[in-house]
Amino acid sequence: MFRVMATVAEQLRAGREAMKLDIYQVAEITKIRTDHIRALEAGDYDPFVAPVYIRGFVRTYAGLLKLDQPRIMADLNAELARTEKFAEPPSLTNQPKGWVDLFMLYLSRVDWRIVVGVVVVAVLGLLAMGGYRFWYSHRHSDPLRKLGSPIFQSRSVSSNEFLPLPAPGSR
Repeated sequence: MFRVMATVAEQLRAGREAMKLDIYQVAEITKIRTDHIRALEAGDYDPFVAPVYIRGFVRTYAGLLKLDQPRIMADLNAELARTEKFAEPPSLTNQPKGWVDLFMLYLSRVDWRIVVGVVVVAVLGLLAMGGYRFWYSHRHSDPLRKLGSPIFQSRSVSSNEFLPLPAPGSR
């Protein structure tokens, strides 16, 4: 014969009754409101606004009752997937997603410690390379290159001697 698998609600109710706890005791221990416990035991997920609350309450409740949490959470996910309200995650906005949303999503996944480290190393490398090129170009340049071409003029000396003028085209 086939054994019908119990729903999450039936497993929670059976676990509570096996431990001989009433709903008020469960609410006191778990800090879950009694109306939420009743809704969970009835399999009514409409009072909850998001599946994250249902999953958290069921996990806490199953932990108190010492039920197999991975199995009950898998059962809960299967049950939520069959509901219309919680079949997929709710949209936070009604607007369609654009390229800015995708860009921001990708930026949120970046490990900024690594990016900052790479940028710092790249900037230091560029500064070192620029400093070396500056030093190398000044080290191998002629220190008199900024003086321009020489201009010779005659000048009188105390003994009336003149300096020779360069001949045209002798350079």
